This record gives sequence, C-alpha cells and structure tokens, in this order.
Amino acid sequence: MAAAQTGGRDDRASLAGAAKDAAAAAVDDNLGALVELSRAIHDSPELAFEEERACGWTTELLAEAGFEVHRGTAGMETAFVAEAGAGPMILGICAEYDALPFVGHACGHNLIAASAVGAGIGLLGCADELGLSVRVIGTPAEEGGGGKIIMLEAGVFDGVHAAMMVHPWPSDWLEGTCLAVSHFDVAFRGRAAHASASPFEGINAADAMVVAQVAIGLLRQQLVPGDQVHGVVTEGGGAANVIPALVTGRFMCRSRTLEGLRALEPRVIACFEAGALASGATYERTDLAPVYSHMVSHPGLLAHYRANAERLGRSFDDDKGVPRPSFSTDMANVSLAVPTIHPLVGLDAHGAVNHQPEFAAACVTLSAETALRDGAVSLAWTAIDAATDEGLRAELLGAG
Repeated sequence: MAAAQTGGRDDRASLAGAAKDAAAAAVDDNLGALVELSRAIHDSPELAFEEERACGWTTELLAEAGFEVHRGTAGMETAFVAEAGAGPMILGICAEYDALPFVGHACGHNLIAASAVGAGIGLLGCADELGLSVRVIGTPAEEGGGGKIIMLEAGVFDGVHAAMMVHPWPSDWLEGTCLAVSHFDVAFRGRAAHASASPFEGINAADAMVVAQVAIGLLRQQLVPGDQVHGVVTEGGGAANVIPALVTGRFMCRSRTLEGLRALEPRVIACFEAGALASGATYERTDLAPVYSHMVSHPGLLAHYRANAERLGRSFDDDKGVPRPSFSTDMANVSLAVPTIHPLVGLDAHGAVNHQPEFAAACVTLSAETALRDGAVSLAWTAIDAATDEGLRAELLGAG
C-alpha cells in the first residue's frame, strides 16, 4: 500500500511537504528545457490536428525525463499519452499546443504544453510513494477541433480519477464562465452572371449571406444573457462585376449550458435558411467539431489549487467582484466525465487579451516564463494534495 494511504495526519502532511519541495525543485531544475519547449512551439505555430513539431518536441522532452510515451492516440497523429508511476490513483495533466489562424499562439497554448510537461516532471520522483500514476495527455485541436472530446469518446480518460491543466490569461482566475459551443461552416450556392449586363440571370450567394447576417444581428436583441453568435465570411466572391455563385462563412454559437445551446441553434439556423429563401440560393451547413459543453469544476481540487498558487504569491480576480471572463474549451467535456479543474494563470499582457497578436507576443516574455513555472508547480502540488488529502483521495478514487 502506498505511503500516502498509511499513517496518521502528521505523516501525510510530512509526506506532502517533502513531495512538494521535491516537485518544485524538479520543475526548477528543468525550467530551462521547459522554456525552450515553450518558445519552440510559439515560434512554429501549427493549426488544429497539424501540430507535428509541437507534439514531437513535447513527447521528446517527456521521454527524456523518463515517461513512457504513446503517440497516435485515439487515431490522431498529434495526440499522445505519456505515463509514469504505478499507483492506484490516476491523474491526467492535459497539454495543448495548437495555434490560431493568423495570430499564432495568441491563446498561449505553448505555455499550456510546457506547464503540463513541467507538472509531470515535478511528480516523477514522488509518484510511486504517493500512490499516483501520472499521465500527461497531449490533446490536439482545442481551437475548434475538439481533440479532447475525440479522446474522451475513444476511452482515453477512462479510469482517470482527476484531470487538470492551466491556461494563460491576463490575470489569475480559478474559474471562467465556460460556454457550450458549436463550430460550423456555412455555404450558400447561387448562380454566377455578369453583374452589369445580365444580373437578372444570376442568383447572388452574397445576398444570402448578408440577409443571414442581418437576421442574426437582429436576433441578438432577443438572446438570453450568455448566448452568443459570431462568425466570419471566408469566401465572398472574386470580382465586383460577377454575381458570386459561392459564399462561405465560419460561425460559432455559444450558450451557458448544453441545454441552452440546443435552444439557440435552431434560431440561428433559421437565419441562414432565411438568407437562402430570400435570395434563391441553396444553403449547406457542415459541423467542424463535436459540440463543446459547459464546465463543472471540482471544488476540492480547485481549493487546493488556490492554496498552492497563493503560496507562490498569486491572487485571484474571482475575489474582486468583477465579471468572470467567458470562453469555451473542450476541457469542459472532460469535466462532465472526470473531476476536473481549468484555472487561468496570469501573465503581464500589457493590456492585451487572448486572441490578440499582442497577447501572442506576451507569451514569450519573462512574465510568461514565471506563469509557466508557477502553473507547473501549482498543478504538481495540487496533484500531491489529491494524493495525500485522505478525504479527497477517497472521493476521487470512488468516483473513478
């Protein structure tokens, strides 16, 4: 039986303290390699499902540290599971490493990957003594591809007792408002014609898109708080004197819950159908990913994360009475199946916010390196608490 499960409260506290000291030291000893990994991923941004270099660099560092690495998980070439330890409690630490189109790592996934690796390395030396099995789980395509959902449905998270990660943000938050979201493409097809000589021979696909966008704009007045619709036109025609026969767009619907999303989507679809009806074009919708759910954070894990991050000198905007930031993530789907946390780790973004080029630049600064280190240590310490807090451990093992 693991030492974490034997002895009295003082013994567990002593074990946790020693393990935390060792974990922090291991992160610090490897901090140069972790920063190098973060910067390499940042400097070579790769889009969803195409993260070949990022996946390779991440798994290489894990293998060098002593993890047993399995790539190609759940049928995805850029997914992996790296394992260490043989304890009965299985802890998953999720790594992301995909970038955004045009703005690169403006959501800081380079730091997510490096902090996940750092947390895993921090736990290597004490996993067996704590009764832990550590899995660093490489999850591609968070930005609209739903890699974690694919892995969840493939059974990758089966038997995992807790899952965690940290996400860069301009300030520290324990929780954001995580919205359920669907991602889809829309295509209107009409008929080309000379815009001056014979426009009456054409069917204008651009008109269909305009009608749909106007309808969505009007619909927003009646949306319940938390519901959102946004999108971009990805192809709008090629010449001003040609009636466009094909116009496409990429859209997202968001709501506070899966139930809310199911109510919102038919209203948005009706806007696209209205565009097709008004213009005479045809309309097609293509789903791009599984639906992302709302998130349910585990309060016990989150309380330990708070204490650990505060020990490192961090404070949380949750306590300041300001509105929570809203976002969507496929980690939310994991949270409905496995006890999960997804706190936001702050860095100095000089007024920028996620998904801006300036935030991408902030993700390779000294402040970002501090966030990487603090995120890795906080995650490792929270895992140690999960293993040594008798009540929490029993709860997690019972839920797994």
